[in-house]
Formats: sequence, structure tokens, C-alpha cells
Amino acid sequence: MEYVPRERVRPLTVALSVVSLAIVFAAAGGRVPQSAVPNAPEWFLESIPHLNVAISATAIATIAVGWRAIRRGRVDRHRVAMVTSFGLFATFLTLYLYRLVATGGPQEFPGPETVYQFVYLPTLAIHILLAIVCIPVLYYALLQALAYPIAELPRTSHARFGRIAATLWLISFSLGIVVYGLLHVAY
Repeated sequence: MEYVPRERVRPLTVALSVVSLAIVFAAAGGRVPQSAVPNAPEWFLESIPHLNVAISATAIATIAVGWRAIRRGRVDRHRVAMVTSFGLFATFLTLYLYRLVATGGPQEFPGPETVYQFVYLPTLAIHILLAIVCIPVLYYALLQALAYPIAELPRTSHARFGRIAATLWLISFSLGIVVYGLLHVAY
């Protein structure tokens, strides 16, 4: 069953990507005032990074399950795993952006300057770049899946875009866990 008209896949991909990235850049750039989000107790704000690392690890697992399922021809399992992965990604991003706005900006790196400069910043930069690039690719693959019946999907670019999105997602989530480890475990 198609949920999205086929001719709307590209325009919706562009619109969703622009809106999503505008929200992310506004929050990360300090353009969203703290008053725009409800107040939360300090314990909740402090728990978000720990919750997000668990979400990231779970998303890595669900992406891997979805990838393996489709390689084995288990389309229904693939669909459930990838929709779950998207839901985890949306939850992660919502919590991350909420904390970013509620606390007034990103957390400062507590470790030594050398590690900050040569490990933390490059890892963070690649993590962010891959997450940004992943957004339109992910939307396109998802919208194609919603626009075509399963039998027609092999004749579309869904699989190609899905592989790219899954690869970017896996690397970005993994690097996010490394960033978490540097911020909350190592230092």
C-alpha cells in the first residue's frame, strides 16, 4: 500500500530535509531560546546523554537486523527494523536538541587540549557531517518505501539509497558513542 504519492517523494525529501536541518542548526547555533522548551529537572537533563547512548546502541542493532533481514529476503522484518531505527533516531535527535536548547548549548569537553584538538573534534566533526548527509538520503529511502508497493521497490533506487543511509547511520551512531565515551567516561 502506498502512503505517499510517487511524484511527491523528491519534493517531500527536500522539504523534510530543509526543515529538519534548519531545526538542528537553529538549536545548535543558539537560535532557539531556552524559553522555547519546557523546564526539566536537572536529573533528567543529566540523564539524556546516557539515554541517548543506549538509544544509539539499540539503533545500531536494529539497523544491522534490518540490513541482515533484507539480505535474507525477510521484507517484513526489514521494514519493522528500519522503522524502529528511524523512530530511535527521531527520539535521539529530539532528546539531544531538547537538552541542547534547555542547557543553553553544547557541553564543553572536559579533557586535555591535545585530546580535544586531535581526537574529540575530528570525531565529533565526522559524526556531525555524516548525520547531516544522512538526513536527505534517509528521508528519500523512507519515502520511497512509503510510495511503492513492496513488489515494485526493487525497480526503484530504494535499495541503493537504503544501503547508503544505513552505512552513514551506522558510522554516525558509532562515532556518537565514541563522543559520549570521551565526554562522559574517559574525562
